[in-house]
Amino acid sequence: MKLISCSSNQPLAASISQFLRIPLTEVNLKRFADGEIFLEVLENVRGEDVFVIQSTSFPANENLMEMLIMIDALKRGSAKRITVVMPYFGYARQDRKTSPRSPISAKLVANLITVAGADRVLTMDLHAGQIQGFFDIPVDNLYAGTPLFVPYVQKTNGDKPLVIVSPDVGGVVRARAFAKSLDCDLAIIDKRREKAGVSEVMNVIGDVKDKECVLIDDMVDSAGTICNAAQALVENGASGVRAIATHGVFTGAAVERIEKSPLREMVVTDSILPSEKVIKSSKIKYLNTNVLLGEAILRIREGRSVSSLFTQPLPAA
Repeated sequence: MKLISCSSNQPLAASISQFLRIPLTEVNLKRFADGEIFLEVLENVRGEDVFVIQSTSFPANENLMEMLIMIDALKRGSAKRITVVMPYFGYARQDRKTSPRSPISAKLVANLITVAGADRVLTMDLHAGQIQGFFDIPVDNLYAGTPLFVPYVQKTNGDKPLVIVSPDVGGVVRARAFAKSLDCDLAIIDKRREKAGVSEVMNVIGDVKDKECVLIDDMVDSAGTICNAAQALVENGASGVRAIATHGVFTGAAVERIEKSPLREMVVTDSILPSEKVIKSSKIKYLNTNVLLGEAILRIREGRSVSSLFTQPLPAA
């Protein structure tokens, strides 16, 4: 078994390596003057079960191309099986045609990964579950909610009345499952998006007065939706508002919006490497995914159930 890290999130790869007690395979990675990527795996991978760790976060195209080249190098090096571990799957938001001549880029990326030579994909909290069907190879989609976020909320909320809130109608299924796990009420933010990247909160469906509200989403990009939702909840009498999302993309003025918003904290995982600006934020908190991803890798390697990760406590780090 070999663990290989590309360059998008090396601290996460190192922590997974530490959990599994398997050293990362040495790689020579460089770029030519025109930005062209070259890499060479410096250890023998013939007949090995190889796991490539790479999030296709910013810069998305660079990280995606780097991963595809790595897969090709391993395939030509006669690796027995190549599993791509993508904590964050870039292009996942483009999972359908939104206009007559628009692409379905998530499907294109799935094709690229498959054609490059990957045998399996391990990812976490896909933007849309049906993206698994875009692949002609097995896909394991982990959920951070039950193993990571539910224990965190239970630990930090105490005995205060709790409501789980979906920031939009599209996230109701995710929020309902979370509320069921915590045995608490559910509320929904009804919003109208006037144009791309701008959201306007219209109404709060559900009773949030004098209750601790936890907003749940799969990712936070510009943070407009989450911050507007937090403001609406406060205006409707919520005693406090926190937000939880698996992927902290945090583009543009996202960090500034979060700092100025009524949110007490914004909790995300380390699926995406945080920027210096994010690290300096007083409200953004990161939860480690090394145990969740590491245990999933181990189970894939040994042919054991991955889905049982969501019904059992995670092992100690």
